[in-house]
Amino acid sequence: MRQSWKSWSVLFGGLILACLPLTAPAAPQLAQASHLDAEARQAAKAGGPLIILYSRADCSFCKTIKRDFLGPLAVDPRYAGRVVVREVAQDSNAALTDFAGRDTTHARFAAAEKIRLVPVVAFYGPDGRQLHEPIVGARLPDFYQSYLEAAIEQSTRALQRKP
Repeated sequence: MRQSWKSWSVLFGGLILACLPLTAPAAPQLAQASHLDAEARQAAKAGGPLIILYSRADCSFCKTIKRDFLGPLAVDPRYAGRVVVREVAQDSNAALTDFAGRDTTHARFAAAEKIRLVPVVAFYGPDGRQLHEPIVGARLPDFYQSYLEAAIEQSTRALQRKP
């Protein structure tokens, strides 16, 4: 009896492993922007920029940026609680409140910001002013983290200089 229980547990364990997906993990979900005015004030109060990823559902580079860089940023002790990261979907008509408190949509806001190609990572202060040049495209993956960290640090310094 004992031997058959072992056989069944090995077989069952093998079946479970066989059912697990062999694909790469999905890109983490970033919080969708909803009230940019409040989200930017929240970030500034914490001492950092509001970071917005402009993306599209069909953009594989956007998924890579979320998975490899912006998702981990939220749990990085150097940045957790200091920056607010949101996503604006260029191809979405989801409701959005802009920096001036006006109602718009994700697609209209992205168009107003002149976002044409994605991914774009932009850095904003509480008044909706960009604090640093946006990071456009996926660039070189080996250096992307450095680009992102430099932009966050420069944006943070720009916030501190503001009267």
